[in-house]
Amino acid sequence: MSILKRIFRAPQTTAVEASTVAGQAASRVSIDPQSLMKIRNLELRAKSVVDGFLNGIHRSPWHGFSVEFTDYRQYSPGDDVRYLDWKLFARQDRYYIKRFEDETNLRCYLVADLSASMEFGSLGFSKADYARTALATLGYYLSLQRDAVGLLTFDETIGEYLPPRYRPGHLRRVMLGLERATAGKRTDLAPPLQQISRLAQRRGLVVLASDLLAPIDDLQQQLGYLRSQGHEVLVWRILDPAEVNFEFSDAKMFEDMESGKRLFVDPVSVRKNYLDKFQQHSQQLSELCNQQGVDLQVMQTDRPLDEALLDYVKNRSRMQTPGHRRSNLSPPASGGRA
Repeated sequence: MSILKRIFRAPQTTAVEASTVAGQAASRVSIDPQSLMKIRNLELRAKSVVDGFLNGIHRSPWHGFSVEFTDYRQYSPGDDVRYLDWKLFARQDRYYIKRFEDETNLRCYLVADLSASMEFGSLGFSKADYARTALATLGYYLSLQRDAVGLLTFDETIGEYLPPRYRPGHLRRVMLGLERATAGKRTDLAPPLQQISRLAQRRGLVVLASDLLAPIDDLQQQLGYLRSQGHEVLVWRILDPAEVNFEFSDAKMFEDMESGKRLFVDPVSVRKNYLDKFQQHSQQLSELCNQQGVDLQVMQTDRPLDEALLDYVKNRSRMQTPGHRRSNLSPPASGGRA
């Protein structure tokens, strides 16, 4: 049995009124995860992160770094009027918004690992809580850009599945699917990735949030197949600082959260061996993802989520994305009304 999974069960987080932390979000760009997780409602949690992230963009010197003009679409109530094309309005007497590279249509599959090992947490919340919030944040951000968002949750079996859509009420269904999903037992990465491979007829973005405490062979074939279908794949490896640093000092009874087996361990005597194995596993994951053309981001649960969202936007601005479909919409000819 690998010592990677001999970890403590996560304590339960006490919920408080959402308005307390929501008020903090308005006054700062980053909300520390411990404060963020006190927001009871997942959608409000995601909105707080995205609002802070967008406010940070508006105040920062890199505002606009990720956008590249591609085409036009008609104005809809609520659109940012800064992107209205007034010259086109003068010619056509209709309002058009400039579309940008990060705004064009995308089909995104959010894939959440909710196996028992994801219930570990040393900060007052679990890795599963952090993964849910990270995926909800990305889903909320993409929905603001009118991209289609879907969901698949899994442990040893597949739980929730919602195909990617952009329509009224769909994002709420995604949030509810993430909220009501509960942790199962062992991790089995093959079934969810196989299901996406079967169901995703159109190329898109697959975002997997998992601690990846599973054999490398389970990932290699499935990630390779997704990439061969033209999907862009982003893996968020969710880790708790305690399992990364293994700074336990007292001898304790450790429990494998997926098998229930218990083992008395002196952390001081096993720390070096644990860290060596952990580093070896991490290196193998990194090499696998590099070989497959998969974007791997390691996210510790003490990291503010707006920073992870910033990494996502920066990475997508630098790379060609096969799942990123451009619209064929062009501004209308100047001889008539649209």
